Amino acid sequence: MHHFAYKNGSLHCEEVNLSDIAEAYGTPTFVYSKRTILEDLDEFKHAFAAIDAHIAFAVKACSNGAILQLMAQRGCGFDIVSGGELWRVIRAGGNPALCTYAGVAKTEPEIRYAISSGIYCFICESENELREIDRIAAEMGSVAPVAVRVNPNVDAHTHKYITTGTNENKFGIDISRIESLYADIATQMHHLRIRGLQMHIGSQLTEVTPFVMAVEKVAPIVARFKETYGIEFWSIGGGIGIVYDGCLDSGKKEWWDSHPEQITIKSYAKALIPLLKPLGLRILLEPGRRLVGNAAVMLTRCIYEKKGEAKTFKMIDAGMNDIIRPALYEGFHEIHPVREHPAGELIVADVVGPICESGDFQAQNRSLPDVKPGELLAEMSAGAYGFSMSSNYNSRPLAAEVLVDGSSFSLIRRRQTLESLVSDEVLPNS
Repeated sequence: MHHFAYKNGSLHCEEVNLSDIAEAYGTPTFVYSKRTILEDLDEFKHAFAAIDAHIAFAVKACSNGAILQLMAQRGCGFDIVSGGELWRVIRAGGNPALCTYAGVAKTEPEIRYAISSGIYCFICESENELREIDRIAAEMGSVAPVAVRVNPNVDAHTHKYITTGTNENKFGIDISRIESLYADIATQMHHLRIRGLQMHIGSQLTEVTPFVMAVEKVAPIVARFKETYGIEFWSIGGGIGIVYDGCLDSGKKEWWDSHPEQITIKSYAKALIPLLKPLGLRILLEPGRRLVGNAAVMLTRCIYEKKGEAKTFKMIDAGMNDIIRPALYEGFHEIHPVREHPAGELIVADVVGPICESGDFQAQNRSLPDVKPGELLAEMSAGAYGFSMSSNYNSRPLAAEVLVDGSSFSLIRRRQTLESLVSDEVLPNS
């Protein structure tokens, strides 16, 4: 559930009218609900209380320092995929000793930074990477903690760009090779310490079955690794899907009661705990989207309307540089006017942005209220892979970010200025 709802004819985040935020900080602006994030975080902890489970927030989903600080203050670790994300975590007060570092192409400077920072574990994705970390650790006079990402070859039935658990993906080591690779680490790579095993089969999964299949397939290997190598943890990754279609209604308990098939933190835990508990290991959970996805909207404003013979277009001041998911993943985001419109008065239109690309749209052939130029809109489910994937394409400054806490709100990222947009550029003849 989340805390976005119409109150007195206007869309609110918790107790704050979204129009007040737009007036204070302009548009486009990402608005996060602190209450939603903390409630979902608490639900994870309670759902997995029966086992030794630890949450490592996937920084790539939302990397704003205020959000990371919020996670760190609640005892979270972090799933990172770059040296830059590690730096952000440390800056926000996160503990590097609770960080797992994944990714297929870690550079030598990143590896050295992670070792010197004392991260909990490298999540390695190839034999070459393991040997490189071994070499660097030897040069540093250190022993690097490692786990390998096993690819269980389970089809997650999600979008082809965000599936990660089959043999055709770039991630991980084939399950048929994982045991021989661990034997090589133990006997040949003397500056590595085997600490655990990791898997992750994909993102935005909407049913429990693929998770169960993957855990059942890998669990016997985990048990053998505990016996042979004394591993401490098994990371089962993240990937729990959120509600995109039906998002505004999903803030109400009755919506969940009428959608029993929708995956929840509780149904995920109920299915997996019986499989995980007998192992007697620390289980790492790496939620990203599930903690922040439904916890934010992007505020934008309708600038123009254009009616043609084939289509009606609503032009907004946010573009694919602000949220790229619709263009990149064919991602669906509900779009609602901040000022509540009468029910049933809908038109069919494309909601498009200012970017000079035909792919710059946030919605196509969408039934929505007939908003007019000047009206505010809220693009829902914008907390994950929204701002974190934004860019300066078309020389557009990055949006502002705001955190709502009850009846108050605060700026957690200033809108980028034109001066800062070019601050790193050098004109040779100036």
